[in-house]
Amino acid sequence: MASPPFLTAIDLSSYSDVSSIPQEARYSGGIFAIISAGNIDNAFQLLKDTVAQHSVHLEVSNVQAQQDVIDLLDAGAAKVFVSSSQASGFDSIPNVDSTRVVYCPTGSAGDSTAALDGTSYGIYLQNVASAESAGKILHELGKNRPPVFVSKAHMTEEDATQLARQDAVPIISSSQLTLAAEADGDAIQVASLLLARAKSDRPDGLFTTLVTDERGIALGLVYSNAESVAESLRAGRGVYHSRKRGLWRKGDTSGDWQELLRIELDCDHDCLRFVVRQQGNGFCHLQTATCFGEYQGLSKLQKTLQSRKRSAPEGSYTARLFNDSKMLNAKIMEEASELCEATSKEEIAAEAADVLYFALTKATAAGVSLEDIERNLDAKSVKVKRRKGDAKGPYAEKFGVNGASAATNGQKNETVREAASVPKRKSDSAGVGKDGRIRMRRLVTANESAKVVQEALQRPSQRSTEKIMGIVNPIIKDVQTRGDKALLEYTHKFEKATSLTSPVLKAPFHQSLMQLPPETTEAIDISFENIRKFHAAQREERPLEVETMPGVVCSRFSRPIERVGLYVPGGTAVLPSTAMMLGVPAMVAGCQKIVLASPPRADGSLTPEIVYVAHKVGAESIVLAGGAQAVAAMAYGTESVSKVDKILGPGNQFVTAAKMIVSNDTTANVSIDMPAGPSEVMVIADETANPAFVASDLLSQAEHGVDSQVVCITVGMDEAQVQAIEDELHKQATALPRVDMVRGAIEHSTTLVTSTIDEAMALSNAYAPEHLILQIKDPVAARDMVQNAGSVFLGDWTPESVGDYSAGVNHSLPTYGYAKQYSGVNLGSYIKHITSSHLTEQGLKNVGGAVMQLAKVEELEAHRRAVEMRLEFLKRRGKQ
Repeated sequence: MASPPFLTAIDLSSYSDVSSIPQEARYSGGIFAIISAGNIDNAFQLLKDTVAQHSVHLEVSNVQAQQDVIDLLDAGAAKVFVSSSQASGFDSIPNVDSTRVVYCPTGSAGDSTAALDGTSYGIYLQNVASAESAGKILHELGKNRPPVFVSKAHMTEEDATQLARQDAVPIISSSQLTLAAEADGDAIQVASLLLARAKSDRPDGLFTTLVTDERGIALGLVYSNAESVAESLRAGRGVYHSRKRGLWRKGDTSGDWQELLRIELDCDHDCLRFVVRQQGNGFCHLQTATCFGEYQGLSKLQKTLQSRKRSAPEGSYTARLFNDSKMLNAKIMEEASELCEATSKEEIAAEAADVLYFALTKATAAGVSLEDIERNLDAKSVKVKRRKGDAKGPYAEKFGVNGASAATNGQKNETVREAASVPKRKSDSAGVGKDGRIRMRRLVTANESAKVVQEALQRPSQRSTEKIMGIVNPIIKDVQTRGDKALLEYTHKFEKATSLTSPVLKAPFHQSLMQLPPETTEAIDISFENIRKFHAAQREERPLEVETMPGVVCSRFSRPIERVGLYVPGGTAVLPSTAMMLGVPAMVAGCQKIVLASPPRADGSLTPEIVYVAHKVGAESIVLAGGAQAVAAMAYGTESVSKVDKILGPGNQFVTAAKMIVSNDTTANVSIDMPAGPSEVMVIADETANPAFVASDLLSQAEHGVDSQVVCITVGMDEAQVQAIEDELHKQATALPRVDMVRGAIEHSTTLVTSTIDEAMALSNAYAPEHLILQIKDPVAARDMVQNAGSVFLGDWTPESVGDYSAGVNHSLPTYGYAKQYSGVNLGSYIKHITSSHLTEQGLKNVGGAVMQLAKVEELEAHRRAVEMRLEFLKRRGKQ
């Protein structure tokens, strides 16, 4: 990894987003920042924002945990500057490239050299007295020394250029750097630093300059001097030196200019490279992409695809691919398969070309460029943590690879069970501040950029779709193929219920399975009746009937979905409430067959509460399984499990993935209610809200699991009022039995301090919460402002808990922002609508002309004739 000509030192504690990086640091060199305990999160954000464009160097001598340093390297840090005690520990760490470690010595140069023997570490000379004293150390280190980085208090331009000429890398505060043609005071010109090591073998002193695009493809050869380099940096575009015209702002006449990305020197320091992003037709005055002709290979293909995307010729195959994503995906799979089967050199080249064409078409359709792809590859190349790289289950099985994933060979180490509520260790500090208090991150929106606020509202990251699909797909296929046998095996494995001999509990359910305390039975009965009343009120009393024109009557009537499968999660909580929320509307709708599925306990039994609810709703059976295997059993049916027409109910990521997979499989012929993820709540509170109530509502969702998220938006509150909520949150959380789960949820939860209800509601609508609680002065009026939410709870006396259990509204709701597209479960989830038309003779006469004309336009002659022959019949009959 080549050392940059200089490093720009920034204050990491004030970093918010990429706009915080000064322009002076963006064209060359790299970024340097010192990490303390309080800004390590900023360091990770800096790497996330800039690693593709900038070389980021981090001084980590104050970072206590070695794993944090490794994580920073894995996130893309170019180099880490470590103390002597830290340096000794890197030799034993696999996959860490020692050239990415810089040693910060405390002794003499000789001691430093001895410490570096046998390593490829760089060396950091901190706060040297002068450039001359640094030069002596550089001389002592010799010509074959490692990369040397130097900082100095009150660095001058002369100091910096002197160090650069000795092949050291000066570290300069961003406040000192300037792009101006003339430097004032202590300012240091970036152009001077870039050219400090540059050499010219020409009598006129010009620098040969190669201009390339981001992919490194040569666009043309020009000349530069100090003036043109300084002007190019100042203008942020390609400015060169013409031997005829002097300063040459390329593109001023033609409009084909270049956006400057960075300037580099070659290995001998006698050639500059301008890396640019070409605008307009091309670099050459002949309007070709380069002075060496048009682009070739992948660059040519990308240019063609981008042109087709903007304006494709009629009948263009590429345009069809852009407009039909399913066909494009099918072609990618087809060509990838053919590449795998190819054997000869010619076949492999041809099939690989096809794969690249279709893959780049998909990328272009999504606005992804070759440059983006190559930056991603470069970022992966510096990863420290290595994946095993095994083939995923179905692919490993297809090609006979050893080590196929668990779902195919039964040996997978990863347990696929209800994972939404796994507590962290009690010693885990997640969600805990330095003072040991459990607190949410707090942001004052007026002091933050929109991007920072948006990032604060991001949901907890879920596993990659690819990984989950790799686990879930084989399970689904296994249950589809082997039925009850596979279903039982997965229940034995994941639920440890090895005593089970049948995967299904059939109705009628024995009374011994429903033994409950009277108070529990009463609570279920009250909740059951409220849920029934609310959903019964949603019934359509009569069909919709409209006469659209005389003699033309259109109707719509509803019918229940005949067979429904209801998934009730297990995990660490007993959830009879979910069984009611799913089962009661199915019963009210009149579904003929209701199948529940829920993971059994280790002894093979189900909680009596769930059995009791299944009995009350008239369920045909209960599938004793969870996860993807339960979804597959209901979607396809097994020897014991009845096939259903629709699957409803929440679950973890594996359940959600399985629901989406089966709903897209035409052989399953099954639909689903909605995608669903971890539970979440947003509480909007103003100065009238009771802090204890607000905290209790936040915690009621935080205790669901470590992947839940809670958000509090305060409106017009002062510091004391916001602090009162935080104090209540800590006090109540520490008293909860599931405090470990609360800590995990609070780790990615946020309080947003806003000034107005309009701002608060705008943030809420953008977030689209599963549960929205309005603890404000006039919640009913604010409800009119709700655009996106699963369910809304109004006022101090309406905790979200009543919606979860007994009020009557349904608690099976869209999460993860899906409230923008989906409704929660309701009576309509269990019915379908059928339309009918009934025309009289006059009605056909009235509408027939329009029908025949449109059929003619669409060239559907049989459609037209079906009307025409009836009208002719009426005409003939009228003459008789």
